[in-house]
Amino acid sequence: MNPDEEGAMPRTAAELLKTTRSELAPDPNANPFVPPVASGRASLETLAVLALEQHHVIPADQRAFVHLAQRAAEEPAAAGFFTMLAEGEELAAERLGAFMVACEVDERRMQAYEPLPGCQAYPAYISWLALNATPTDAVLAITANFATWGTYCATIAQALRTHYGFTDDACAFFDFFAEPAPALDQQAEAAVQAGLDTGRLDTGSAYTYGRLLQAYEAMFWSTLSATP
Repeated sequence: MNPDEEGAMPRTAAELLKTTRSELAPDPNANPFVPPVASGRASLETLAVLALEQHHVIPADQRAFVHLAQRAAEEPAAAGFFTMLAEGEELAAERLGAFMVACEVDERRMQAYEPLPGCQAYPAYISWLALNATPTDAVLAITANFATWGTYCATIAQALRTHYGFTDDACAFFDFFAEPAPALDQQAEAAVQAGLDTGRLDTGSAYTYGRLLQAYEAMFWSTLSATP
């Protein structure tokens, strides 16, 4: 149910964020990629493809978040949210290298790799939001998607240590996203509340954006699951 439907509109940002996360949460059993990793059945090659795809996703998302922060000049809370996200992507990029090394991905393969369309649909849509969405609407949509991503990363990080013998450095990329981010959550709530207070937030559009983001993330995992 769209949280903007009559009689369903939450009164505060905290309520709206909670409702939107709940409405957009995917079926926990629908991800075809994470369970094989969690049980140690996924091949090292499959993990290498994940690393290579993230090598393309991270810088694309980082630039999109910078652009959203710039567009949110009149919405300081939203601008702060996207600035934090952009800085986080930079930190994630620094941690990705060790994971790639553990997956035996060298510089030559990284440069020659052709990214998979199904995996790059998600960052392509983030870029679409950066160009077309009202920043506050994008805050709500993106925040609703983060909880699912963080849960997946926590599961992968544990599996890499347990079944694949990866070091803490090699797991740091996933640890980073699995960790709670209370400051980011507070910034998101402030941005959404400002959108509600000023009338800039269109919850119907934000819900649509969030639904599409969840679908594109599902496509990311299903595409990965089809690799050898």
